[in-house]
Amino acid sequence: MKSRRGFTLIEMMVTLAIVGVLASLVVPLAQLGVQRSREQELRTALREIRQAIDAYKRAAEEGRLPRDANASGYPASLQVLVDGVADAKHPQRQKLRFLRRLPSDPMNPWVAGDPAHSWGLRSYASEAADPKEGSDVYDVYSRSPQAGLNGVPYRLW
Repeated sequence: MKSRRGFTLIEMMVTLAIVGVLASLVVPLAQLGVQRSREQELRTALREIRQAIDAYKRAAEEGRLPRDANASGYPASLQVLVDGVADAKHPQRQKLRFLRRLPSDPMNPWVAGDPAHSWGLRSYASEAADPKEGSDVYDVYSRSPQAGLNGVPYRLW
């Protein structure tokens, strides 16, 4: 009798079963890693935008930005933070810019184009529990209906 080389059907089935079990363990871990990465991007973007809003407010309080008497001192839009505003105290009216670019909401990928439209905006006049847009931008939040790994909805971050 000649000895045959190759794999039997049973050996192939066992190998495929082992590969299937390993794949079913690895895929959820990879998805978890991707979600953690996107959550870190969201934290970074929120921190960046909120610091820029606070810097704009400080500049307005210092008299470096033109402001109406009844205005809150917060920017009228997120784009103002990127475009900049003329510094009232600078001799050449040099622009004050608060962001190099506006980050988009990583948890809101279905909004294409302008990153300003990916964020929910809260005006100074609205309540924290019920944020609404208004004449200024006091805070930003994610419009994603999902919850984070910590169980807190992204819109409350």
